[in-house]
Amino acid sequence: MLYAVESSSRDNFVDLDVSTTWWVGLAVAIMAMLAFDLYRHRDDHAPTTREATFETLLWIACGLVFSAVLFFGFGEDGGAAFGEYISGYLIEKSLSIDNVFVWSIIFSTMSIPLKYQHRVLFWGIFGALVLRLIFILVGSALIARFFWLLIVFGAFLVFTGIKIIRHRDDEGENTSTAGLGLLKRFVPVSDELDGHNFFTMKNGVRTATPLFAALVVVEFTDVVFALDSVPAVLAVSNEPYIVFASNAFAILGLRAMYFLLANARERFHYLSHALGGILIFVGIKMAASHWYHLNTYLSLGIIVAMLILAIIFSERKARQLGITG
Repeated sequence: MLYAVESSSRDNFVDLDVSTTWWVGLAVAIMAMLAFDLYRHRDDHAPTTREATFETLLWIACGLVFSAVLFFGFGEDGGAAFGEYISGYLIEKSLSIDNVFVWSIIFSTMSIPLKYQHRVLFWGIFGALVLRLIFILVGSALIARFFWLLIVFGAFLVFTGIKIIRHRDDEGENTSTAGLGLLKRFVPVSDELDGHNFFTMKNGVRTATPLFAALVVVEFTDVVFALDSVPAVLAVSNEPYIVFASNAFAILGLRAMYFLLANARERFHYLSHALGGILIFVGIKMAASHWYHLNTYLSLGIIVAMLILAIIFSERKARQLGITG
């Protein structure tokens, strides 16, 4: 028998009166930023480190500006909305770094030229936004009705966190093979690129290019990562608007972050430990949230502390190993 939630400590999360105008405004802002990003990279050039750094900082600034909009736009609930949004943003952003490293393996395995990778990631992230919105709306509705799903999702996050701590260097290679194999079941795939086109004509047959194959694999991996990150953000907020907004602004900047960090995996030796620790923490928090609510800003402080410690110890490890740059 399924039992519905009557009251719980999750009632301590902010409950916003989000009008259609707020949703439309968020959608317009996201589409405008995507259009601007597509225009900037319309010439299929390989981004420089300087360009990737600038764009990464710009995307982070956009995310922070939106947090200010929440703070001032929801009156007395603005402070709570701000705290939940920043917590969700940091969780999604930190977990997405792992996704960046997997993309690096995928593009290397599938031999995708650097100048075309942004195009693949652009459409991959566009699809990711749609998929995550669906996951968030469904997940929020289920959690609101059946409290025991909090325990299920929480246990899943703890299990995933342990797996991430035991990170493998070859993670992503099996995903590339699985995703490519799945695509070939439905459409023929060419071994040759045709510029930045996703499809081409070969012997009179419309064929997918390796670029489209890479796009499918990127989408496939995002579904896998969303199974971790969406429940993790739902652990810090009940409000679908905040959960989606924090997801959206965090992953919008992933393309720039990819070009900045793709080859820096060795430098962040302890990052997987921090990401695993964050998932274990929010998993326990989620499983217990029906009975006990941990203050949002305390949760935020714990997440920030884990990330800072991971960076400090990773830098120390990198110096010991002579890794620079």
